[in-house]
Amino acid sequence: MKLERQENKRSLKVYIILRALVIAVMIRQCFLGNFENVFMCGLTLILMLIPSFVQVTFRIELPTALEIIILMFIFSAEILGEVNEFYIKIPGWDTLLHTLNGFLAAAIGFSLVNLLNNDDRLTFNLSPFFVAIVSFCFSMTIGILWEFFEFSMDWFFATDMQKDTVIHTINSVMLNPNGVNVPEHIKNITDVTVNGVELGLGGYLDIGLIDTMKDLFVNFIGAVVFSVIGYFYSKHQNKNSIAKKLIPSQKTKENDFLTQVTEGEKADI
Repeated sequence: MKLERQENKRSLKVYIILRALVIAVMIRQCFLGNFENVFMCGLTLILMLIPSFVQVTFRIELPTALEIIILMFIFSAEILGEVNEFYIKIPGWDTLLHTLNGFLAAAIGFSLVNLLNNDDRLTFNLSPFFVAIVSFCFSMTIGILWEFFEFSMDWFFATDMQKDTVIHTINSVMLNPNGVNVPEHIKNITDVTVNGVELGLGGYLDIGLIDTMKDLFVNFIGAVVFSVIGYFYSKHQNKNSIAKKLIPSQKTKENDFLTQVTEGEKADI
């Protein structure tokens, strides 16, 4: 894994800088006594090893651009988003990351099928359109599973991963006085009282539904964008396209360091 990280100088520099920042944040959180954030920093350090682990274990070459995006995504989600509370402090931070997640998940789904398509040992040859569809569906599945995880954490452990939204209109059949399936509309809500206490939010509190649907919508956008890029790449095999910089490929003998080390050890014997 050390050799893999050293293979590309640009991704190595990004890795070193982000790792140093994570360690600095971890030390600071230790002094502050925020041990939950210390755990988050430790988890981040482990997650940042995933690109190198994947390359070594599965003999897959990750493009430099994709590797840097993955590292930045992990850092932005865990350190900036969770530890430094960017999800709360910066409007749209969660939306930005969910869009990027849809894009990255589609790239991974596309790569899985593309690697099978290019494997001479398999009789597996899908059309570019079908590869794009699989890429899109893979991304949306990952997005949905993540929303399941957020809901489960909120439901069973009383967290607030599905962030609430203040709204000013309610449309609900449960408010219909006749008990029929016709929604009653309450507009211009300026405040809500719960158990005799005014919440002071300036409106009604939606508990997570809007956040969940917004996350899925932006995941959809990210998935569609990459699926379209992947379709034209697969159709025309344009090596100079933007997709080439984002799609992993099977390692060649020249850049498979594990094979080189193994053969070197055999030669020494």
